[in-house]
Amino acid sequence: MHRILIDLRSDTVTRPSQAMRNFIAAAAVGDDVYGEDPTVNLLEERVAELLGKEAALYVPSGTMSNQIAVKVHTQPGQEVICEENCHIFNYEAGAPAFLSGVQLRPLPGEYGVMNIQEVERAIRADNLHLPPTGLVCTENTHNRAGGTIYPLNNIAELSQLTAQKGIPLHLDGARLLNAVVATGIPAKEWAMFADSVSLCFSKGLGAPVGSVLVGTEEFIRKARKYRKIFGGGMRQAGILAAACLFALDHNVERLREDHENARLLANELKSVPGIFIDMKQVQTNMIMIHVRHPRFDALTLSQALLREGLAANAVDSERIRAVTHLDFKREQIQQVVDIFIKLMKVT
Repeated sequence: MHRILIDLRSDTVTRPSQAMRNFIAAAAVGDDVYGEDPTVNLLEERVAELLGKEAALYVPSGTMSNQIAVKVHTQPGQEVICEENCHIFNYEAGAPAFLSGVQLRPLPGEYGVMNIQEVERAIRADNLHLPPTGLVCTENTHNRAGGTIYPLNNIAELSQLTAQKGIPLHLDGARLLNAVVATGIPAKEWAMFADSVSLCFSKGLGAPVGSVLVGTEEFIRKARKYRKIFGGGMRQAGILAAACLFALDHNVERLREDHENARLLANELKSVPGIFIDMKQVQTNMIMIHVRHPRFDALTLSQALLREGLAANAVDSERIRAVTHLDFKREQIQQVVDIFIKLMKVT
């Protein structure tokens, strides 16, 4: 077991600050399954307001949030259009098929953005032999594309198409507030084009647990039922929701620091021999490091980095993802660069 000195695997590795722990300890709680937890209720009200939707539901994870949305929006045997590198397709363990009986129709994207003409062509005709298109999903910011922002005009265009076709649109906004901070566009403007939105608190916002799903009152009424079915009905959940409230008040604007650190680090790393960084991808708090070295692929380099105390995950055989977060400090940038320089020397 290697000792991790610098952890860039994900923004999920953050730990609650002492101030957050104190806020958690003072939280008023009740039984949320009965709708009696005041802290959960307050969080749901605030997130619904933040995203401009009628209602919200607190759930244990982003995967559950997304999968509840898929379940509410679709019927078994339908098809869900999504981008081929999105979280729902790659990192949710085949849940759409397992839980909702739907199949996914992944489309290629450029920096995570689907071509609107390809989406339109992928929408199934009303034909006895074809699975009807039941939902379109998008992701912002886009994880496997390197934390890239799905532009608002593209989402608006996609929303117009899905509305014309009578198909709901779900936004996996796990890191939506990174896009908000990076662009200055309010969260409501991003969310207004989607029928449902998932927002995660255990990533860059630094809370230990939880996501919030928003939509219409009727959508959330159904979502609450599926949360219970999926095992996500929690009791005195205000202890967890309190951390999310603290994050809303203290950890949103500080995402800007993560973005600045990612760009500073990427600018330093891009000149290290044996790696390539597409600076166009470095839009928020992620860096995709392409390994082009005679002795390493992404996996063996990530293992070598870990032996030096630096943790960063290999995404595939060529790329390592580095994610800045509230526990990563600017003074650690040079340490990261020095480790890469040490390892990338060709001997």
